[in-house]
Amino acid sequence: MRHRHLLGSLLLAPVLTACFASQGSEGGAQGGDGSRLRVALAFPPAENLSPYGADATLLSRLGVTEGLTALDANGAAAPALAESWRRENDRSWLFTLREATFQDGSEVTPAAVAAALTHATEARPAPAALSGVTLTAKAAGDAVRITTKASDPVLPLRLSSPSLAVFAAKAYAKDGGADPVGTATGPFELTQVNGSTSASLDRFDDYWGGRAQASGIDARFIADGTARANAVRTGQVDIAEAIPVAQAATLDRATLEETATTRTTSLQLNTRSGPFKDPKLRAAAREAVDSSAVVKGVFEGYADPGAGIYGPAVSWAEGKRVQPTGRARAAKPNGTAVTLATYDNRPELPEIAQVLQQQLQKAGFKVTLEVREYSRLERDALDGKFDAFIGARNSLVDTGDPVGVLASDYTCDGGYNLARLCDKKADRAVAEAVAVADTGGRQDAAMRAEAAILGTDAVVPLAHQGILAGVATDVRGVLLDPYERTLVGTGTRR
Repeated sequence: MRHRHLLGSLLLAPVLTACFASQGSEGGAQGGDGSRLRVALAFPPAENLSPYGADATLLSRLGVTEGLTALDANGAAAPALAESWRRENDRSWLFTLREATFQDGSEVTPAAVAAALTHATEARPAPAALSGVTLTAKAAGDAVRITTKASDPVLPLRLSSPSLAVFAAKAYAKDGGADPVGTATGPFELTQVNGSTSASLDRFDDYWGGRAQASGIDARFIADGTARANAVRTGQVDIAEAIPVAQAATLDRATLEETATTRTTSLQLNTRSGPFKDPKLRAAAREAVDSSAVVKGVFEGYADPGAGIYGPAVSWAEGKRVQPTGRARAAKPNGTAVTLATYDNRPELPEIAQVLQQQLQKAGFKVTLEVREYSRLERDALDGKFDAFIGARNSLVDTGDPVGVLASDYTCDGGYNLARLCDKKADRAVAEAVAVADTGGRQDAAMRAEAAILGTDAVVPLAHQGILAGVATDVRGVLLDPYERTLVGTGTRR
């Protein structure tokens, strides 16, 4: 990949160091009365900014929410609302809280945190970070005791998930939802949401990490990538995420920042209904795909060909990769009609869909494309209304644990199972990986599980990509991380 940056080994043991995702940046955390930041985000809210689904990362990227832990630069668990923790026994952990205040003025107490985590466990569908996990949280003096039904050696990593953010009691509704407006703990307080168009945030002056240097954020949700690039070029926004590769040449090089990510673009095949219920036709689709054409023709070199669910940014993966076995022999498509869907928030995806349409049609499939904005597509995709789906998924965004994406995306009970895969061998391999506590052993088990999943041909990895952000030349302290959980923090300013 052009300008490749490799991520260090993703450690699984808690390392109590400064948090990569929090206050991060030049100038420290003692903010002044700086200008408001104008930010363009690629994904409009899909679920009314519910913290339990895809919108959770919108809240964390805008500096609204936090959990008990966060991820540091090495992918290890680091302090956030919990300043320390220890494992009491095989199933129980004790998290000691720092002094902090909710944005509604109430205190962050062990009882409040326990209640917030309990609400997350009761959400339906369950947050992806809790896929296959049952936990209970209770106040224990100045700490929170979290007990899991089965041993969970990576619980501190799991609690870093944006979907397990902590909110004040007033946030929670009887219907099981959570309202993030004025109820979170981050450096910026959400004050107004204008549907799927925009949102306003003000600095939260009582933030435990110090006052933010920007006085607030004016966020716009701009699904069209060309429009985001134009907004940077014309000075309408200070920061724009996910600049399309095709638009990079139109911007001043000084306004472009590239970051390697743990994001993989893949073709997901519906294994439960439709033509791809047949593993032989899934094998035919896999054999028809040429990912090098996607990398060269669509990403223009800002990506690597798909090697697996984990790509080069997960630096240990390639050396431990296991080749899939037991794949079905490909059948001839003979004009089999399939519907291929994707979304246009990431402009590369419709282009990829066109490339794959041509490749699949050459192999003998009859392909109909369906392209929508993500918020109007997600529910249908999860319900299996398409035969195939192209999506870009960060393999470490949900928990920071490499096994987490396997459990949520490719097991019978997974909450984000776009392939609708329910395979005994794959489930068993993932369960074995979940049970391993040792860092190296867990990585080895994750790669064996990856091989079991790839062996079903439910997913065809296409590309491991970097991302481009547009940042005005007078802006400092933007937080671009491989996990795509952060964007602005206390030190972000202009």
